[in-house]
Amino acid sequence: MMPDAARTTHLSDRRCAFYGRGVSIAAELADVVDRIAHSDADLHAFVDEPGRADRVRAEVDAMTRRWPDPEHRPPLHGVPLGVKDVFRVDGLPTRAGSAVPAELLDGAEATAVTRLRAAGAVVAGKTVTTEFAYFAPGPTRNPHHPEHTPGGSSSGSAAAVAAGLVPLALGTQTVGSVIRPAAYCGCIGFKPTYGRVPCDGVIANAPTFDTVGLFAADPPLAMAATAALVHGWGPVAPGERPVLGVPAGPYLDQADVGACGAFATQITALRAAGYDVREVAAVDDIAQVNRRQIVVNLVELARGHEAWFDRYADRYRPQTAAAIREGRSIDVATYRAALDGVHALRRTLPQLMADAGIDVWICPSATGPAPRGLDTTGSPAMSVPWTQAGLPALSLPASTVVRDPGGPALPVGLQCVGRPGADERLLAWAPDIAEAVR
Repeated sequence: MMPDAARTTHLSDRRCAFYGRGVSIAAELADVVDRIAHSDADLHAFVDEPGRADRVRAEVDAMTRRWPDPEHRPPLHGVPLGVKDVFRVDGLPTRAGSAVPAELLDGAEATAVTRLRAAGAVVAGKTVTTEFAYFAPGPTRNPHHPEHTPGGSSSGSAAAVAAGLVPLALGTQTVGSVIRPAAYCGCIGFKPTYGRVPCDGVIANAPTFDTVGLFAADPPLAMAATAALVHGWGPVAPGERPVLGVPAGPYLDQADVGACGAFATQITALRAAGYDVREVAAVDDIAQVNRRQIVVNLVELARGHEAWFDRYADRYRPQTAAAIREGRSIDVATYRAALDGVHALRRTLPQLMADAGIDVWICPSATGPAPRGLDTTGSPAMSVPWTQAGLPALSLPASTVVRDPGGPALPVGLQCVGRPGADERLLAWAPDIAEAVR
């Protein structure tokens, strides 16, 4: 099942479809519910929801009463939204892909969800996540080939957008959980600067890294949704083209031959389009960066489940339970040393960008196309330094690669990483970069 081009129009085109062609928002959302009911039976991007049609209809009715005048409706009015099932949403249970009692996860709605609803988005449903946004996968399949992983942990959100079930979905990233599935599924994924979107109402994985992100059908919708999510968002014109930096060194050696070949082609295309692309030595201590990411993640995952793990350990998936136990075994000194390294990277990487005159790092979004099999979500290695440093990151669909001889052509993404707090500029530059590597 490939993404339906009719579902990936620009936000302005969606408004035209709703208001200029006589198609009501109620009819559009009913169509979304119908698509989920039929097309998702094989994809498994959405969490099952009895009574979805009635709930969505009630949300549309309430929205119509709230904004009766088409001239004064908010920017995401009527946009169907998938929400990763680690976000609390009023009116829907939160299970975080787990079999622990759902009441343990109850709480107030996530600010991110509330902000998108206030901007007019309609929650189409909860999307599948790996258990507690760690590595134990759910049932979601890759929309380009069902025998390949969609990535994780935001598996369902990426697959739902790429397959055209919804144009917008929320995810989270603790390591590579937005950028990697966006690349594997072939859609846009955006992780803002750490801390620019509140994480309250989201089931924590590792608070030092946890970041609310999103998947979108196109750059304008990503921009509109992020503007609604980020308090104090300041729209900017694209302006001059950014200087692009290639992080030369052992970091790039983590990517496979297919990903490296695709990346080389993307660099050539960007230079041909007039971009200044510079190679800059960076992250030469990638092994240490990777290790401290694991240490901090494991310790904080264990702490987050301290209140109920002993009582409900038998309900956890083996991968999650093993990670929690390992996190408990890590001593405080090791954890604090890893945190010191995290904070050092958050200082040195932006400084390196400034010293080298780099506006945006470019690199592969993942180590290669989606692996075959559904028992893994693939490697997040290409996201580790940027997530650890808290930088804004964007995955743009760039090309396809045949992973195995005689196998299917699968998407790969171009990852673009901006300076801290420069989310607005990164998204403003995205359409031209995407056009250059298309």
